[in-house]
Amino acid sequence: MNATNHDDDPLDDFAARAIELEGATRRVYVGGRGPGVIVMAEMPGISPDVARFARWVWQAGFTVYMPSLFGRDGAYPQAEDGLAVLRRACVSAEFHALAGRGASPVTRWLRALARLAREECGGPGVGAVGMCFTGNFALSMMLEQAVLAPVLAQPSLPFDDAAAVESDTDELRAVRARLERDDLSVLAYRFAGDRHCRAERFAAYASALGRRFVGNVLPDAAANPRPSPFFKHIVGCQHSVLTAHLVDEEGSPTLRARDEVVAFLRTRLLSANAVECAR
Repeated sequence: MNATNHDDDPLDDFAARAIELEGATRRVYVGGRGPGVIVMAEMPGISPDVARFARWVWQAGFTVYMPSLFGRDGAYPQAEDGLAVLRRACVSAEFHALAGRGASPVTRWLRALARLAREECGGPGVGAVGMCFTGNFALSMMLEQAVLAPVLAQPSLPFDDAAAVESDTDELRAVRARLERDDLSVLAYRFAGDRHCRAERFAAYASALGRRFVGNVLPDAAANPRPSPFFKHIVGCQHSVLTAHLVDEEGSPTLRARDEVVAFLRTRLLSANAVECAR
């Protein structure tokens, strides 16, 4: 079962870089060697569980770029602190938490980060893994040609319409055209009883993207029953497939999901012409 350590993660095995793109500077935690993968944290930020997932990705042969988008980096997710981070993000101009507003403006910066990762790391392209609040960001990043492997883990925006997706009609049309033209697919995960990423949302993605959307639904019983306080008291349901609700035991459905994500990244990004990252 998952470790019970409630300490913050110092993230000191990552290189913390200040990266300026599109007129904005953000801290990005970078580690590993190989083609780039952008790992975007769920609420309330880069938690120890998110960092654990990022380390799994870099151990699989990738360079991880983990941007700080909200919250206190490395913090163990407490309930009240996490709720405060969520509230601030919901009113930030960088994020669109409600329906009808289209993709969050921060996705433009993230597409630029994907271009940088491709330039620095080589290989055929980069991957993008979004989770919860950032779930659909990985789809919006498909407008950047460097992105070849998008993963949407429990995409939860918009909060006010369970049957909607954050991307608007034009973006969805452009993404589908790219997926068809380049023979790519979108990998997605959710728990069956997730109240924040419901079946209606996956149905909307499938309608918009067709067979290019590969949605996977895990049984609620597969979730870690003892997540951190933010997920227990604020999220309040089985939700985070790759992080807080992952059961780190051989044969668990969530660990299989992690392995599927890694295999997806390897299939799309590791090739004979991939070169070592030179940062």
